[in-house]
Amino acid sequence: MYVLAYCGLRLGEAAGLRVGDVDLARRRLRVERSVSDVDGRLVATTPKTHHAREVPVPAFVAGMLPDIMVGRAADDPLFTGPGGGLLRGNNFRRRFFDRAAVSAGLSGVTPHDLRHTAASLAVSAGANVKAVQRMLGHASAAMTLDVYAGLFGDDLDAVADRLDATGRAAAAEQVRTDDGEEDDDDGSAGVPLRA
Repeated sequence: MYVLAYCGLRLGEAAGLRVGDVDLARRRLRVERSVSDVDGRLVATTPKTHHAREVPVPAFVAGMLPDIMVGRAADDPLFTGPGGGLLRGNNFRRRFFDRAAVSAGLSGVTPHDLRHTAASLAVSAGANVKAVQRMLGHASAAMTLDVYAGLFGDDLDAVADRLDATGRAAAAEQVRTDDGEEDDDDGSAGVPLRA
């Protein structure tokens, strides 16, 4: 569930991960396949956009992965069903996910909702639209904006504050390099007006 919520994988993509797709040193997952249940038969395909991608893994999530990887071959599934075989999305939902959601007071939440959670967390952590696009495996940044435009807030005050901080830093650097020392006044030195 942590991989879904913090890495933004589709459930089928998580089911398609193999131990060898995990790069702990770089904290990346290589998403090359998706596994889905088609008429009672598990079928592996390429991800939805038909392109492999690397997905960043937060350190605390990466720290959970070695315990499930130990003693397993690179071609073994990373996440397995109870019997050790490939994870079946419908069984996972019925046996584990839905129960966990209900016990957490989140009845009705789906694994795909965790993909939206990952996008929201990435944006709130400062990720730009291109980074979110790559993480989620969207075909284009326009698609990411169409789905998640509300997350990329229209906070003009925050933009102005960041521009102000950048301008003040540039002015302080200019004063330091012009005078050879820092300006000790009230810190309100403005950016020199030059054409």
